[in-house]
Amino acid sequence: MFEFSRELKRLFSADGPRDGLTGGQAQLLELLDLTLLRAEARAADIAAGRISAKDPAQRSLDAAQVWRELSRRTGDAVALRKAAQAAERAADSFHRDSRTKAWAHARVEQAVIAMTGAEMFVDEGLGAAAQFALDEVRAEAPASAAAVVAWGRLTRLETKTVLRSGDAAAVAAAARAFDAPVAALEGLLRSRSAAKGEVIGLRCDRAEMLLTAGVRLRDAVLLQWAADEAAAAVSRLDATYEPVAWARAAELRASALVALGETRGEIELISEGVEVLADALDVVGSHHSPMDWARLQHSLAVALRALGETSDCERAFDQALGCFDRALWVLRDSPALALRAAAAGNRAACLARRAELTGDLDAIEEATEALKVQLGALSPSLEPVVWAVCQVNLARLYETRMIVRGARRGEVAAATLALASALDVFGEHGLRSLADDAARSLERLAARGRAELS
Repeated sequence: MFEFSRELKRLFSADGPRDGLTGGQAQLLELLDLTLLRAEARAADIAAGRISAKDPAQRSLDAAQVWRELSRRTGDAVALRKAAQAAERAADSFHRDSRTKAWAHARVEQAVIAMTGAEMFVDEGLGAAAQFALDEVRAEAPASAAAVVAWGRLTRLETKTVLRSGDAAAVAAAARAFDAPVAALEGLLRSRSAAKGEVIGLRCDRAEMLLTAGVRLRDAVLLQWAADEAAAAVSRLDATYEPVAWARAAELRASALVALGETRGEIELISEGVEVLADALDVVGSHHSPMDWARLQHSLAVALRALGETSDCERAFDQALGCFDRALWVLRDSPALALRAAAAGNRAACLARRAELTGDLDAIEEATEALKVQLGALSPSLEPVVWAVCQVNLARLYETRMIVRGARRGEVAAATLALASALDVFGEHGLRSLADDAARSLERLAARGRAELS
């Protein structure tokens, strides 16, 4: 990890800017750890509210960017609300003064804030608000740089629809839809250094879409594409000066390698993914970006679990559980975060799989109780897929317990109900591979129940 004081002295003048460390340059926020970032947010608010401020609307827009970054790194809804308020003030002020290009940038910032909230808290209303703002920018300021940025963000929103039910061809077409806005953003790089972050962000968005779809469809071509796209993003970043963006791109590449290794049955790819994630954790610590650190811990846990599955190594499962626990510790005060639900659900699945492999009745009981607690904390309406995956894992534990000590009527009925509930959710969300697995489990469970209870 770099030395903050040395880097900041090099980047800024001897006296430094009057308000905060970055002087409104959002690309420099990555150099600030959490303590400095909080101080920067407060300084930006003071600068925006100062009576003598030269351009209070621009200062408000600068403050919105800092508060958004603080919220994204911490999962703090209050910081996100402050970001939204500051961006709204900036947009209103620019609009009153007929500063169309500045207004467009403020509206894009409002949309990005909404997209950040939608991703963190799984709020479809925020996604709709973001799309409305981006459409407005493209209609009202079509020749502006902000319109190009809005184009890229809209592409990300519009391609989300293929993730639920699109086949491989539809996903590939959606991925190619990123080409035009990426090329347009590359054209801005000559005049706007901030455009680099948008280009890298859009490439990471495409990699994430390909990864999500590739895992759902178990498609090696899509997963390889995701790994290549993330690798291209990594190659354009410097971990010393762009640690957060680099870590995100590296995490996507590693996750794609792990999924590809699982799909192809190649343990070398999974091991490579584990190494990449371990390196990324050396770049971004919990003191710098708790959310990114927790995400890396979660991805490393998933990779270690895959390594345990492929190599039949019980120690890998134990290490995975440790990573899940570290991620959940950071997320302990944010029960509404989507990442927390995913981490809790995957930890329960890891417990279940370890219990299955060992055949230890005590471990099975521990995993069963942990899953029941997790299911009690989840909302089927807010997190239906995570809830359904937990139901499948609970059913698997019931089935494992039947194998170890024999079937019982109550367990057969409970496992059947869990699988049927999960099957309904998977079918409703177009998750065909998960639905097929659940259906096969139901058939197997019914056959076992008939054989052992007859």
